[in-house]
Amino acid sequence: MKLKNIFIAGSICFFALTACTDLDENVYDKYPASDFYGSPQGADIALAGVYGQIPGNWNGVGYAGADLGWYDLNSMCVDDQVIPHRNTGDWSTEFAILFKHQWLPTDEVVRNTWNWLYVSVFNANLAIKLLEDSKADASKIAEAKVLRAFFYYLLIDDFGNVPFYTDNNITVDKIPQASRKEVFDFVVSELKANIDLLPGTKGGEFYGRFNKWAGYTLLAKVYLNAGVLTGTPKWEECLASCNVVNGGGFSLHPALSDASSPLGNKYYELFGDVNPQDETILSIYTTVDVVGRNIFTVRSLIGPHANALFGYSGWNGSVVPKDFYLKYDDKDIRKKQFLLGPQPGNVNYTLDIASLDNPGAGAQEGVRNVKFYPAGSMNGGGASNDFPIYRYADVMLMTAECNVRLGNPGAAKPLVDAIRTRAGLAALASNPTLDDIFDERGRELNWEGHRREDMIRFDKFLLPNEFRGASEEYRKIFPIPTSALNANPGLKQNPGY
Repeated sequence: MKLKNIFIAGSICFFALTACTDLDENVYDKYPASDFYGSPQGADIALAGVYGQIPGNWNGVGYAGADLGWYDLNSMCVDDQVIPHRNTGDWSTEFAILFKHQWLPTDEVVRNTWNWLYVSVFNANLAIKLLEDSKADASKIAEAKVLRAFFYYLLIDDFGNVPFYTDNNITVDKIPQASRKEVFDFVVSELKANIDLLPGTKGGEFYGRFNKWAGYTLLAKVYLNAGVLTGTPKWEECLASCNVVNGGGFSLHPALSDASSPLGNKYYELFGDVNPQDETILSIYTTVDVVGRNIFTVRSLIGPHANALFGYSGWNGSVVPKDFYLKYDDKDIRKKQFLLGPQPGNVNYTLDIASLDNPGAGAQEGVRNVKFYPAGSMNGGGASNDFPIYRYADVMLMTAECNVRLGNPGAAKPLVDAIRTRAGLAALASNPTLDDIFDERGRELNWEGHRREDMIRFDKFLLPNEFRGASEEYRKIFPIPTSALNANPGLKQNPGY
């Protein structure tokens, strides 16, 4: 696949250049930067240095697939998963702390997420300068700017008011802190100016890259959460962006019985080695030990169970809290991803989790999740399942939510019903409420990194659960890491921390 070659070769070449930003320096012996990055191959290498930050890797780097990185910070503080400390001594309490909303600005996962996002912004700034100075094709420059907007959106979503810069010719201690609203406006402006310059091409070299459809999905996400980010909802604007994607020829992937599938249904092809392009809008391309890794199943299963299924040990980590598991009807094909009760390897998973941290959960406590059932090359470090950042089911549910919030629930019903009927459930008896949409988003998109935004937007994030009481308002954003405050004395910490 061409994209994999771009990731591998491009990342190596690009990262070798980041130590020196003298754009007059010749590279590859013969080619001045002004010529090389203006060529299609050179432009792709510049972009690969930015895309290379997205696949999950070790040390908290990446969007998904790394321990104690962006995915864990945003996914362990919600209701659909947690890694408890085990009373056998396995796993520390970092994940329980996230689930119980007790994180601190000194926590590793907070620091990792911040550092990853700012390395990504730096690489995007550098790519934009290389491409602009070399007069690269406008679509390549636009792609780099959309990528930068993506990272800045993740930053303000997590951290509120953040350091903001678009030129790398500045030292860390001098980067000014911009308000959430200012960065939001920049993100919207950059997306609106650049999305239509992106190709509408699907698949091929644009499997895993921002094309027009992924760009409009990102813009829809930004507008969807505008009320949280700025205090001013943008439901009409979100709906308009969704409608562009709705015209892009996407559809729900079929959910048909399939004896060759480990989970018995073609629905789970959406989370396999290659995400099907009828529904997937933007993916993370993954080949374990080559480009990223998908850890979500191996991290969930206990060792003997994983050994019985795959021939390598599991990590006995992530579990599904009882209240979330009980949201699924037994007829729901999406419930097949959860494993409860007796399993191969003389394992028996229990529904209840006695403790998250003190003394911790028993070794076999907690429902396990194999949504990303290992596919492609795999080993004890993960598998090669690609990860869907955006897919069309999400866009359909965003469209439905906007219609309900705008007073048109009748337009939302066929969209929600389509998601439900694919899952083997009956259509809703009446027009959907916001609670219906919130619950359906949870059932459809669990473990895909959307739940924190959803819970905050639907005013569910601070509610108590079986392991903690109600949370304080300030927990809706994370603290700026202590290390960042030390490096830049001009930064102001978020209230409450």
